[in-house]
Amino acid sequence: MAAKYSNQSRYAVAVDCIVFGYDGQNLKILLIKRALTPLKGRWSLMGGFVAKNESADQAASRILASLTGLTDIYQEQFYTFTNPDRDTQERTVSIAYFSLIDIKKYREILSDAYQAEWFSIKDFPNLIFDHEEMVKMAKKRLQYKATSHAILFELLPDKFTLPLLQSLFEDVFETGFDKGNFSRKMLSTGLLQKQRDKDKTGSKKGAYFYKLDRKNYQQNLHKILKLVPNPNNIL
Repeated sequence: MAAKYSNQSRYAVAVDCIVFGYDGQNLKILLIKRALTPLKGRWSLMGGFVAKNESADQAASRILASLTGLTDIYQEQFYTFTNPDRDTQERTVSIAYFSLIDIKKYREILSDAYQAEWFSIKDFPNLIFDHEEMVKMAKKRLQYKATSHAILFELLPDKFTLPLLQSLFEDVFETGFDKGNFSRKMLSTGLLQKQRDKDKTGSKKGAYFYKLDRKNYQQNLHKILKLVPNPNNIL
């Protein structure tokens, strides 16, 4: 049996999950009240420790499922937080992930059983440790990734209208888009499939539903760049 590394410190390894959701009007993050001391009862991201027999990815999926009931959702590792003083209890390295969901689709899962709550990305309570820094960095990562990948569609229902899609892009990138230009550019990407039915909740005329064309998704990914103002300045 090989000898263990000698004279090396041992640290705790944690994962923290920033769950982004969209309710049709605002980009939000999912928070939960911390169950451990110190800072028990304070608002926190979904977090926990990596077990000896699992990878960070496996730990993130397990922890998210145990704290929120969410499974099989988009999840991406984006940064490792290593400040020696980030956890007041002991030295803890945290591997951070962000996830994307359609809030309405998972509303029943995120019931009172888990006591998780949604807050606007623009107005959320004070968080423990460096979790606010994690949220800000996750938002930047989401903006950056969305300039070259159609990941924002993970925040939408299977069928959506162009006005809803535009509202999402405006909230994520914190900017306004001209309605005509946005529709024209989005349709020119080849990413959307027009449906026969309409959403008439907002007007009698209604707006056609669209779906993401997953068959031609990969070959048209780069075209999403045309939609975003100054994509090179996001990060």
